[in-house]
Amino acid sequence: MHAQPDPPVRTERRELERGVGALARARAYTRQFLQEGSDLSAAALQDVLVVVSELVSNAIRHAPGPCTLALTDCSDRLTIAVSDTSTTPPQPRTGDLESGGGGFGWHLLRQLSEDVQVLIDPPHGKTVTATMALRPPEPRPDELAPPSAFSPP
Repeated sequence: MHAQPDPPVRTERRELERGVGALARARAYTRQFLQEGSDLSAAALQDVLVVVSELVSNAIRHAPGPCTLALTDCSDRLTIAVSDTSTTPPQPRTGDLESGGGGFGWHLLRQLSEDVQVLIDPPHGKTVTATMALRPPEPRPDELAPPSAFSPP
Protein backbone atom coordinates (compact mmCIF):
# COMPACT_ATOMS: atom_id res chain seq x y z
CA MET A 1 0.00 0.00 0.00
CA HIS A 2 1.38 3.41 -0.98
CA ALA A 3 1.09 6.47 1.18
CA GLN A 4 -0.80 9.39 -0.30
CA PRO A 5 1.48 12.33 -1.11
CA ASP A 6 1.07 15.38 1.06
CA PRO A 7 -1.05 18.06 -0.60
CA PRO A 8 0.91 21.04 -1.89
CA VAL A 9 1.38 23.95 0.47
CA ARG A 10 0.60 27.38 -0.94
CA THR A 11 2.05 30.49 0.68
CA GLU A 12 1.74 34.12 -0.31
CA ARG A 13 2.69 37.39 1.36
CA ARG A 14 1.33 40.85 0.80
CA GLU A 15 2.60 44.12 2.27
CA LEU A 16 -0.27 46.40 3.22
CA GLU A 17 0.21 50.14 3.43
CA ARG A 18 -1.77 51.93 6.11
CA GLY A 19 -4.64 54.10 5.08
CA VAL A 20 -8.06 54.01 3.53
CA GLY A 21 -8.85 50.68 1.94
CA ALA A 22 -6.07 48.63 3.58
CA LEU A 23 -8.52 46.36 5.37
CA ALA A 24 -10.68 45.91 2.27
CA ARG A 25 -7.56 45.03 0.24
CA ALA A 26 -6.52 42.44 2.85
CA ARG A 27 -9.96 40.82 2.75
CA ALA A 28 -10.08 40.83 -1.08
CA TYR A 29 -6.58 39.36 -1.29
CA THR A 30 -7.52 36.61 1.20
CA ARG A 31 -10.74 35.79 -0.64
CA GLN A 32 -8.86 35.54 -3.96
CA PHE A 33 -6.10 33.38 -2.41
CA LEU A 34 -8.63 30.93 -0.99
CA GLN A 35 -10.83 30.79 -4.10
CA GLU A 36 -7.82 29.87 -6.24
CA GLY A 37 -6.91 26.78 -4.26
CA SER A 38 -9.60 25.80 -1.78
CA ASP A 39 -13.18 24.62 -1.84
CA LEU A 40 -14.34 26.25 1.37
CA SER A 41 -17.85 26.53 2.64
CA ALA A 42 -19.29 30.03 2.81
CA ALA A 43 -19.25 29.84 6.63
CA ALA A 44 -15.55 28.85 6.74
CA LEU A 45 -14.67 31.67 4.34
CA GLN A 46 -16.51 34.19 6.52
CA ASP A 47 -14.67 32.96 9.63
CA VAL A 48 -11.33 33.37 7.83
CA LEU A 49 -12.26 36.89 6.72
CA VAL A 50 -13.23 37.83 10.29
CA VAL A 51 -9.83 36.63 11.57
CA VAL A 52 -7.98 38.50 8.80
CA SER A 53 -10.00 41.64 9.58
CA GLU A 54 -9.19 41.44 13.29
CA LEU A 55 -5.46 40.86 12.78
CA VAL A 56 -5.01 43.52 10.08
CA SER A 57 -7.18 46.16 11.75
CA ASN A 58 -5.24 45.76 15.01
CA ALA A 59 -1.92 46.09 13.17
CA ILE A 60 -3.15 49.23 11.41
CA ARG A 61 -4.61 50.71 14.59
CA HIS A 62 -1.76 49.96 17.00
CA ALA A 63 1.49 49.96 14.99
CA PRO A 64 3.21 52.62 12.89
CA GLY A 65 4.23 51.77 9.36
CA PRO A 66 3.09 49.02 7.03
CA CYS A 67 2.07 45.51 7.99
CA THR A 68 2.48 42.22 6.15
CA LEU A 69 -0.22 39.61 5.65
CA ALA A 70 1.01 36.07 4.99
CA LEU A 71 -1.33 33.20 4.15
CA THR A 72 -0.33 29.53 4.12
CA ASP A 73 -2.82 26.95 2.87
CA CYS A 74 -1.94 23.38 3.87
CA SER A 75 -5.16 21.90 2.42
CA ASP A 76 -6.90 21.28 5.74
CA ARG A 77 -5.37 24.19 7.70
CA LEU A 78 -4.86 27.88 6.98
CA THR A 79 -2.23 29.92 8.76
CA ILE A 80 -2.80 33.67 8.81
CA ALA A 81 0.18 35.72 9.97
CA VAL A 82 0.19 39.49 10.30
CA SER A 83 3.49 41.22 11.05
CA ASP A 84 3.73 44.84 12.12
CA THR A 85 6.33 47.25 13.49
CA SER A 86 5.17 47.31 17.13
CA THR A 87 6.81 45.15 19.79
CA THR A 88 3.81 45.52 22.11
CA PRO A 89 1.88 42.24 22.37
CA PRO A 90 -1.91 42.26 22.03
CA GLN A 91 -3.68 42.97 25.31
CA PRO A 92 -6.96 41.10 25.84
CA ARG A 93 -9.60 43.44 27.22
CA THR A 94 -13.13 43.10 28.49
CA GLY A 95 -15.64 43.79 25.72
CA ASP A 96 -17.29 47.20 25.85
CA LEU A 97 -20.72 47.39 24.20
CA GLU A 98 -21.73 50.67 25.82
CA SER A 99 -19.01 53.04 24.59
CA GLY A 100 -18.06 51.09 21.46
CA GLY A 101 -14.49 50.76 22.72
CA GLY A 102 -14.06 47.24 21.37
CA GLY A 103 -12.34 44.55 23.38
CA PHE A 104 -13.85 41.62 21.49
CA GLY A 105 -11.14 40.93 18.90
CA TRP A 106 -8.69 38.81 20.90
CA HIS A 107 -11.51 36.67 22.29
CA LEU A 108 -12.98 36.25 18.80
CA LEU A 109 -9.58 35.24 17.38
CA ARG A 110 -9.19 32.61 20.09
CA GLN A 111 -12.68 31.25 19.45
CA LEU A 112 -12.40 30.99 15.65
CA SER A 113 -8.81 29.70 15.57
CA GLU A 114 -7.29 26.42 16.64
CA ASP A 115 -4.18 28.25 17.79
CA VAL A 116 -3.02 31.86 18.15
CA GLN A 117 0.65 32.71 18.66
CA VAL A 118 2.46 36.02 19.20
CA LEU A 119 6.13 36.29 18.31
CA ILE A 120 7.95 39.45 19.39
CA ASP A 121 11.04 40.24 17.28
CA PRO A 122 12.80 43.30 18.75
CA PRO A 123 13.53 45.75 17.25
CA HIS A 124 11.53 44.79 14.14
CA GLY A 125 8.08 44.27 15.63
CA LYS A 126 5.82 41.31 16.11
CA THR A 127 3.89 38.65 14.22
CA VAL A 128 0.50 37.40 15.33
CA THR A 129 -0.36 34.03 13.78
CA ALA A 130 -3.74 32.31 13.78
CA THR A 131 -4.18 28.74 12.54
CA MET A 132 -7.65 27.69 11.40
CA ALA A 133 -9.16 24.40 10.27
CA LEU A 134 -10.47 24.83 6.74
CA ARG A 135 -12.61 21.71 6.70
CA PRO A 136 -14.15 19.57 9.39
CA PRO A 137 -11.94 16.61 10.27
CA GLU A 138 -12.68 13.31 8.55
CA PRO A 139 -14.46 10.93 10.93
CA ARG A 140 -12.44 7.95 12.06
CA PRO A 141 -13.82 4.53 10.99
CA ASP A 142 -14.80 3.71 14.59
CA GLU A 143 -16.88 6.92 14.69
CA LEU A 144 -18.88 5.90 11.62
CA ALA A 145 -20.37 2.73 13.08
CA PRO A 146 -23.62 3.16 14.99
CA PRO A 147 -23.35 2.22 18.65
CA SER A 148 -24.29 -1.33 19.49
CA ALA A 149 -27.51 -1.89 21.44
CA PHE A 150 -25.30 -3.65 23.96
CA SER A 151 -22.74 -0.86 24.31
CA PRO A 152 -22.77 1.08 27.54
CA PRO A 153 -23.90 4.71 27.09
